[in-house]
Amino acid sequence: MAEQVVKKVVIAGGGSAGWMAAAALSKQLGPLLDITLIESDDIGTVGVGESTVPTARTFNALLNLDEPEFMSACQATFKLGISFENWGEIGDRYIHSFGQIGKSTWLGDFHHFWLQAKAQGFGGDLGDYCLELKAAEDHRFFTDENASLNYAYHIDATLYGRYLRAKSEGKGVRRVEGKITSVKQRSDDGFIEALVLESGEVIEGDLFIDCTGFRSLLMGGALEVGFEDWTHWLPNNSALAVQTRTDAPAYPYTRAIAHRAGWLWGIPLQGKIGNGFVYSSDHMSDDEAQAGLRDMIEGEMVAEPRLIRFRAGRRRKAWHKNCVAIGLAAGFIEPLESTSIHMIMVAVHRLLQLFPFAGCNEALSDRFNHLADDEIEKIRDFVVLHYKLTERTDSPFWDHCRTMEIPDSLAHRIALFRDSGHVFRAPGELFQTDSWLQVMLGQRLRPSGHHHMGRLMPPEQLRQALNDLKGNIARAVDRMPSHQAFVDRYCPVAPA
Repeated sequence: MAEQVVKKVVIAGGGSAGWMAAAALSKQLGPLLDITLIESDDIGTVGVGESTVPTARTFNALLNLDEPEFMSACQATFKLGISFENWGEIGDRYIHSFGQIGKSTWLGDFHHFWLQAKAQGFGGDLGDYCLELKAAEDHRFFTDENASLNYAYHIDATLYGRYLRAKSEGKGVRRVEGKITSVKQRSDDGFIEALVLESGEVIEGDLFIDCTGFRSLLMGGALEVGFEDWTHWLPNNSALAVQTRTDAPAYPYTRAIAHRAGWLWGIPLQGKIGNGFVYSSDHMSDDEAQAGLRDMIEGEMVAEPRLIRFRAGRRRKAWHKNCVAIGLAAGFIEPLESTSIHMIMVAVHRLLQLFPFAGCNEALSDRFNHLADDEIEKIRDFVVLHYKLTERTDSPFWDHCRTMEIPDSLAHRIALFRDSGHVFRAPGELFQTDSWLQVMLGQRLRPSGHHHMGRLMPPEQLRQALNDLKGNIARAVDRMPSHQAFVDRYCPVAPA
């Protein structure tokens, strides 16, 4: 048996990424490791990742979190999808839900039956055949141990970090307060030996996890790992983030409202809304963005908006020598499809599986980097899809998005659907075929052909099958309580 030579793990940076890494490592490998997390109260966190995808439930299960307790602590609500407004054209609206659409067969996906019905003059809206989408539209929600809704969460990311900090420290994680001023590296191979704090304290370790956000203090700084810029595909580089108070019932979806140079997110929490005005500084000034934010949001702001600068792209390596970058330090794709927290969770899960007990080596890091690259590239393509498939011509920003060159991998998916109606999910990909389908149709891409398996059924049989499916979903939604009523009963926030 190989001797364990990696025991001391040092996490540089707190926030969501740092405490998620600390919580998972201490929960799953705690007895084998000595874990230290360094963070400074003087360094703020970005905290824009307030909307998640359903993988968040899997990660929370990994930590054995109690769902009502976690949601109450994080002022959370439920999420069934994202409402996209003004994306295909001004006035358009569609929901990208987390649900399964209809019932597929081995021969092909359900939407081919629907396309055949539409060709014959019936079938209604595709969303009629998705439970999550119809529940989202009606602002309804229900879950228990037997419920079938596929959902995620809206959370206050700052509160989530604090919640996980308490869990981590309860499992033996040591938190050190302080700013990192320098990184000590071995002279022979460049491996990191220790982090030096402003106080002079030296924190030694065997494995270092870079959760220092966009600064990428270890990976991009000390180890000089380069950055691959994707701004030519994702031109937004700025965001103004602020929370507003509200007494209105929380809706079970995120809003993504396009404007002339980007989009606005609206994330309903308990008693407040997380807002973010995302824009390209090449197409809108900061003053114009401030005015646009104040014009679009609702409710009283709890503080002044925070300006966040970012670049879409990734580090050329997420694991190099004895350092693993997680979260913003590894790369960033704007939060249009709420993937930031997902990518943290996947990276932490991957590290748990590939943990270098016997020492860091290139075979392990190469495998980690291959999986990380594959993950972020597929997410990148899905997000770029929203911009490329626009018919807006009202501003230079949308003209750029509509006419830009895109990755070959995305161009192939668009052509495949446009010409034949086929959609696919690549192995290990986050987004299901129904996700691609909902966005493509929602952004006005209509296929010129489809699989003719629907013609194997007489038209009246096909019509009856669709009506039965639609009716079952409508009745199931009618039995659900309102989303706000369920939240109030299931996970209310304790009075201040």
